[in-house]
Amino acid sequence: MKRRMINSLLGVVLVVVVVFCVPLALVEKRTIVNSAQDRVEATAARVLALVEDRLAAREPVTGDKFANQVTDGSYVEVDIPGQAVVSTGTRPAGDHVLKAVEKGASGETVIVEQSRADVDHEIANMLLLLGVVALLAVQAAVALAVWQAKRLARPLTDLAETAERLGSGDPRPRDRRYGVPELDRVAEVLDLSAERIARMLTAERRLAADASHQLRTPLTALSMRLEEITAVAEDPETVKEEATIALQQVERLTDVVQRLLTNQRDPRSPAAVSFDLDEVIKQQVEEWAPSLRGTGRLLEVDGLRGVAAVGTPGTVAQVLATLIENSLMHGAGTIVLRVRPSGTSIVVEVQDEGPGVPPELGNRVFERAVSGRNSTGIGLAVARDLAEADGGRLELLSLRPPVFALFLGRSHREDPPEAAPKP
Repeated sequence: MKRRMINSLLGVVLVVVVVFCVPLALVEKRTIVNSAQDRVEATAARVLALVEDRLAAREPVTGDKFANQVTDGSYVEVDIPGQAVVSTGTRPAGDHVLKAVEKGASGETVIVEQSRADVDHEIANMLLLLGVVALLAVQAAVALAVWQAKRLARPLTDLAETAERLGSGDPRPRDRRYGVPELDRVAEVLDLSAERIARMLTAERRLAADASHQLRTPLTALSMRLEEITAVAEDPETVKEEATIALQQVERLTDVVQRLLTNQRDPRSPAAVSFDLDEVIKQQVEEWAPSLRGTGRLLEVDGLRGVAAVGTPGTVAQVLATLIENSLMHGAGTIVLRVRPSGTSIVVEVQDEGPGVPPELGNRVFERAVSGRNSTGIGLAVARDLAEADGGRLELLSLRPPVFALFLGRSHREDPPEAAPKP
């Protein structure tokens, strides 16, 4: 590219130099020759006037009388009828001479000749000057072409490096501008592309982290169910019951995957319906029963019964599973799952008897990578995102004891809810 730009600009300058200098040289050459010829003719006219004045005064015409009218290098010859030819100066040799002839009224003839050596020397000086000017113009054009080529090639090289960085997985925008509108537009588009790629990569990494975290619990529960089926293989009724629960867990696992993908594509596209909250809570009690037995802990359900909430059952189940898992990992004692009304909402609280949330964290426990117990810090963040995408919200109501509350929309139905019996 640099070579092409230099050659192009140099070619243009050469054309301009040729088009300008050649006619100028021809015009200047003709001007110099004409000026010299005019001087010779003027000399002949002056000599003729002097000769006529001498003849009118009846004075003799000799060479010394008009020698002061003749320039150096010129030859003058005066031919008067009836008299000898009078001359002064040295006659130039060769055919290339400037010559002027003037005739007087009495028949006298004045011939002036001058060598072209001085004229040729002046023409040579003029051509040399034009050549120097043309050479300087070409050199200036080359310097300008090199500077311009570097000025345009450097941004292009920089843009190529930026594009290569994008292709190699480094989507950081460079925010460089070069003062050339077209190149600045390309740089702006590359920066915007880098930002979009960065957002896409962040979203993909976030999806992978969310999926790995959220699928861990259903897979663990499913594995425990299969182990129980294996342990009670001789009891068909128990096997059937455990297999039914396992199938429900598989369905929830599928729903988790679908919900994660849907939330990734459009976090504000809930498919809320009216559902029986008791069924979701019962499902959670059954799924977490093996884990609770393994740790010697209890899960109690308290509060209202027969409540119809508005939301996505799979999403609500996933949020409750995250809260129960959080209590199992970081809490202690009995886990209480309480349902209560709150205005037009239904609140599902999850509480345990553990040390609670450190005061310095507070609601920051819902931020990604924030954890007070050396965990991933993803579960509560994903749970809040899922709840908000489903039209609800997840809040931390109390630090000690820890109380997490899932707020859901309440569906109106004819049968009033019943209070659950105290365990």
